[in-house]
Amino acid sequence: MGQVIGKQSVLFENPPYLIEGASIVGQKEGEGPLGKCFDVVEQDPMLGMETWEEAESLLQKEAIQKVLLKSNMTKDDIRYIFAGDLLGQLIATTFGILEFEIPFFGLYGACSTIGEALSIAAITVEGGNADNVIAVASSHFASAERQFRFPLAYGNQRPYAATWTVTGCGAVVVGKQKGFAKITGITTGKIVDYGVKDAQNMGACMAPAASSLICQHFADFGRTPEDYDRIITGDLGLVGQRVLLDMLAEKGFDLSGKHMDCGIEIYDEKQDAHAGGSGCGCSAVVLSAMILKKLEEGEWKRVLFVPTGSLLSKTSFNEGKSIPGIAHALVLERCS
Repeated sequence: MGQVIGKQSVLFENPPYLIEGASIVGQKEGEGPLGKCFDVVEQDPMLGMETWEEAESLLQKEAIQKVLLKSNMTKDDIRYIFAGDLLGQLIATTFGILEFEIPFFGLYGACSTIGEALSIAAITVEGGNADNVIAVASSHFASAERQFRFPLAYGNQRPYAATWTVTGCGAVVVGKQKGFAKITGITTGKIVDYGVKDAQNMGACMAPAASSLICQHFADFGRTPEDYDRIITGDLGLVGQRVLLDMLAEKGFDLSGKHMDCGIEIYDEKQDAHAGGSGCGCSAVVLSAMILKKLEEGEWKRVLFVPTGSLLSKTSFNEGKSIPGIAHALVLERCS
């Protein structure tokens, strides 16, 4: 059974394995630096559906089908699905996974949802309550814009600090059967609120939560940045990355040369994504398409994966509330 360590962490005595990952993305993501790494690149943002929300549901369905195929499994091999998205009542997930008829836990951690899903998945498998589970998270640029910002036809100007919501879904099978990598520990985040109210600057909202969590992780595990090949945050983007590195430097941690951010990796400067990518699908597809691949190939031996999220809604924002942040960390290690 897992051993509770420090204030916020668990060290797994029998680490659950990462068996396989799958990623389905949109055209813009496919045109980015990681384009060749994704399993499927959809050229139609509507995916042949009538609404953006239906399109996002189809992303989830396709990602689960792909990860089952790659794992040589069927839906009957899966005990639980842990999944979420950015939409109210998790409607993209609800309709996306409906036909699989697999027991389901709906999760909302904003853009940190894949970290939350994998953490609970790991606890469930390591605790002996399932042999195989799937962790899933998705987002869609247009469905997120409709819910949180402006109608696309409005053509609003986006400030430099704004990020571009990733159209994509990542799915990962976690199980007892030995895979190429394993989850050896987790650090669960607390809600952190520095009073930021700018909904167009998600990086600044989330960076304090990432900083707090990473520092707590080092304390709980007795580690330093040198113990990891990479420390990879979710989608702070260019602005949030600068805030994070400055905050950690003030606390005595130098992440230069170690830090990566999924929101920075998924797009390049030519794509006009401003500060980078965001959304539940951002960390999920970068994990499935790039991070797991580098672990499997042995380029990285141990990484700290830290998806981040901004906890807001249209209602809270319009009522003048600040935007708290959350982050969750997982220690991912290559199997020898």
